[in-house]
Amino acid sequence: MKSSAKRRVVAEPAPAAPVAVPGPVEDEDAPQSSVIDAALYRDGRRVSTPSTLAEAYAQLRQEPGAMAWIGLYRPSEPELVSLAKEFDLHPLALEDAIQAHQRPKLERYGETLFVVLRAARYLDAPEEVDFAELHIFVGPGFVLTVRHGSAPDLSTVRRRMESSPELLKLGPEAVLYAILDTVVDGYAPVVAGVENDIDESEIQVFGGDPQVSRRIYELSQEVLEFQRATRPLAPMLEALTAGFAKYRTDEELQRNLRDVQDHVLHTIERVDVFRQSLSDMLTVNATLVAQQQNAEMKALTEASFEQNEEIKRISSWAAILFAPTLVGTIYGMNFTHMPELTWEFGYPFAIFLMAVVCGGLYVIFKRRGWL
Repeated sequence: MKSSAKRRVVAEPAPAAPVAVPGPVEDEDAPQSSVIDAALYRDGRRVSTPSTLAEAYAQLRQEPGAMAWIGLYRPSEPELVSLAKEFDLHPLALEDAIQAHQRPKLERYGETLFVVLRAARYLDAPEEVDFAELHIFVGPGFVLTVRHGSAPDLSTVRRRMESSPELLKLGPEAVLYAILDTVVDGYAPVVAGVENDIDESEIQVFGGDPQVSRRIYELSQEVLEFQRATRPLAPMLEALTAGFAKYRTDEELQRNLRDVQDHVLHTIERVDVFRQSLSDMLTVNATLVAQQQNAEMKALTEASFEQNEEIKRISSWAAILFAPTLVGTIYGMNFTHMPELTWEFGYPFAIFLMAVVCGGLYVIFKRRGWL
């Protein structure tokens, strides 16, 4: 358990201008390139692997009826403009893809679907949640994926689809549902990691850790960002479900989408519980801190009271002892002309006076509770 670990929500860095290089594998450790993997499929099987966008356009024109699946990582604006011209992408969707930093959404522009997803992954070492943005264009005979972060690893989606030609043969919609499924499944380890962090924070709260308030706040920010990534998915999937009959969606894809929808709803419920738990935890921590402060103030008050009582006792005895000292000082000055010096009862009177003053002071202080 790392109770004092620094936490933060990791945002994807600003897009850099990539350099187009060939690359057959779409993994998160790939170099800063635009085209990570591009392929043409016919009947669910790869028939071509172009290495550049221009090559992909040319081969797609030579393969009527084929489906192009092009994966890009932080493409430059000219490359996105080139894709928009080739596949007739809507200007608004193109603008969103260029600017990035969009909330999850689903937009339909004619026959083209534009989908924005927020993928997430849990980083164990720093105990952080890394969010990344993914844009997907789905149209007749093409799927374009534009990643603006390291997650998700779309190479697994491609391998999964290529290993199931019957599923891939269903077309671009099958690829979209597979990507949705991968992104949503990626939320499960994040949920587990955040839940573990919340459990650790709960232990810290009742353990009196002074750093727990900061950790609860940072966890709350992660959960809030998680809600922003997952909540819009529910209406998005409902919109896709509503179009089953209109667009004659294959029954297998319908079942897959309903499964994804169930996972999304489950994740949303868990995240809502996390936010409520953190809110309750913050309230409990504030109460415990207040109780601790009250206990400390009470202890300080009691110590101050005891100190005051001691000061009263010391002051009372000092006053009692000061009275005979004062009388003795006066009569010890050895002046020649002092009436009491020749008086027969002068000494007894002085002793009596000392005793009366001391006794009177003692009675007064005793009644006041100072002694």
